Amino acid sequence: MQKSLDVICLGRSSVDLYGDQIGLPLEDMSSFSKYVGGCATNIAVGTSRLGLKSALITRVGDEQMGRFVHQTLAVEGVDVSHVSTDPERLTALVILGIRNRKEFPHIFYRENCADMAIEAAHIDPDFIASANALVLTGTHFSKPGVEAASRKAMEYAKAGGTRIVLDIDYRPIAWGLVGHADGENRFVKADTVTAHLMSIVPDCDLIVGTEEEINIAGGGATTIESLRNIRAVSNAAIVTKRGPLGCSVFPDEIPDHLDKGIAVPSHEIEVYNTLGAGDGFMSGFLRGWVRGEDWETCCRFGNASGALVVSRHGCAPAIPSWRELQYYLANGSSHHRLREDTVLEHLHRMTTGRREIDNLCTMAFDHRAQLEALAAANGASKQRIIDFKSLVAKAVERVTPDGCDVGMIIDDIYGADALANATGGAVWLARPVELPDSRPLRFQHGDNITGTLMAWPRSHVIKCLVQYHPDDAAALRLEQERDVMRLYKACLQTGHELLLEIVPSDANGDRDEAVQRSVNRFYDIGVFPDWWKLPPSKTDTHWVALENIIEDRDPLCRGVLVLGLATPFDELARDFARTAASNICKGFAVGRTLFHGPAEDWFAGRISDEDVIDQVANNFAQMIDAWDRRADASKSVQA
Repeated sequence: MQKSLDVICLGRSSVDLYGDQIGLPLEDMSSFSKYVGGCATNIAVGTSRLGLKSALITRVGDEQMGRFVHQTLAVEGVDVSHVSTDPERLTALVILGIRNRKEFPHIFYRENCADMAIEAAHIDPDFIASANALVLTGTHFSKPGVEAASRKAMEYAKAGGTRIVLDIDYRPIAWGLVGHADGENRFVKADTVTAHLMSIVPDCDLIVGTEEEINIAGGGATTIESLRNIRAVSNAAIVTKRGPLGCSVFPDEIPDHLDKGIAVPSHEIEVYNTLGAGDGFMSGFLRGWVRGEDWETCCRFGNASGALVVSRHGCAPAIPSWRELQYYLANGSSHHRLREDTVLEHLHRMTTGRREIDNLCTMAFDHRAQLEALAAANGASKQRIIDFKSLVAKAVERVTPDGCDVGMIIDDIYGADALANATGGAVWLARPVELPDSRPLRFQHGDNITGTLMAWPRSHVIKCLVQYHPDDAAALRLEQERDVMRLYKACLQTGHELLLEIVPSDANGDRDEAVQRSVNRFYDIGVFPDWWKLPPSKTDTHWVALENIIEDRDPLCRGVLVLGLATPFDELARDFARTAASNICKGFAVGRTLFHGPAEDWFAGRISDEDVIDQVANNFAQMIDAWDRRADASKSVQA
């Protein structure tokens, strides 16, 4: 049958709480970063990032952490159709940290957890047969229920022509061999475990493990002896992961030394975090193996992917994208500490963990000073501004266009309620960080910008408006550039996307030229925003020039959103038409053009709450329609 999937992974799925502090015992760590984890889950994410069509069979709890796992997998492009929800058990949890280069303390909260409740009845034979490869993990043979599920999956794989891969994934704690405090222990000799694994390997096509894992599977006194014991019962190709020495593949007979297999050395880098490195290796190796590459190429993919993971914090989030891996293989790095390579880190940031957005229609109502003035002119209190913003948010919720993502830019001064209500939903959200009308740039919540962003949801894109012109007085220009750079570095540290809005003064010459020069200047000083928010233009040549600049300086940029500047609706629609030939323009972020009239009437008491919602929703829908029709409108403008 036609195989619609490359890889199905079956096994562990957890939430990993990684200690942020490095170099101390787990009990002394004070804050943690949350990631998805578990061997099978990490490999599903990794193979998806590396361009394979991957799926995961696991179970999560019917609670917030289960939803987090499910949502993260979906964003990563993993098929979650067989990620089921357990109504009784909790999602597995692991607390872990980095003590030093050799100590990585773990506490596994896995007793009666959801992913260990997979049963044979949960395995669909047609689904298993739909994949080129089934990846099984050793932990899911450690208990009767999950063993029955794994063996049933193997049975269906053999019947459906799906190759079987075993990641030995030996965790002594999962087999009841060590106590809770010894979760990081990776090897305890146990004849019962060896006998168990030796009953599995005969049905495998590919077996992958560290030297310790090969030894537990084969039970020999040396790695070579263990490999020969496995070979005596299995025709599978055996891959031995050797850490900084790379890996060795044994597709046939076992020689007398590991170096006499198909041995491919690894990359000489700093070992920062070995947790997840094996899953990164497996992801890279499978990228080659499933696609029919030779053994040396599979090993190079695996080694490079593992090297990138071992240099970073986290497991699944550290695995590279295919574009990133290709770059590293072609160019290497001059940095022993790979996480200090800004090119690699930029590639990683821009190509992993985010969904693609090609058409973004955004209502921008983060205005503060303008609404304060409007409310005061009509004798309304500042509380009325809060109420008005909630009405605008309700208006946006009523607009559900086809073919585009809907976004909102909301402040946390008067829009805190609307922002909180929208967070966690389907709407793209951005949040301003600048103090209104500040020039030079000042931040709304004070100078400690990293501290501010640490408390903001990572799903909030950081929007910063800077009134900037490349011909500003040197002192002003340099001060603003330093603050934008400081903000950009804070976003890198906290994991937020940055939307940089440039509004040059028309008094300082041609605005289009100023925008183009400003974009170039920020790239020159090392600021690479995820998004740009830029003024409309009266010429299509401006957008062509901007596209060329951004494509040359940062082809990974998410795109440009066209702002409104309170431009009248019809004029702005014509300006939109001039973007039609530019692929870099991914949408708009317009505010006053859409809400100013209703706001003035509402503050003056001339219209009701429902009138505001209706009018703003109608204006927003018409603006989206104008954006959608900009290609047709472009022909009229040119005529």
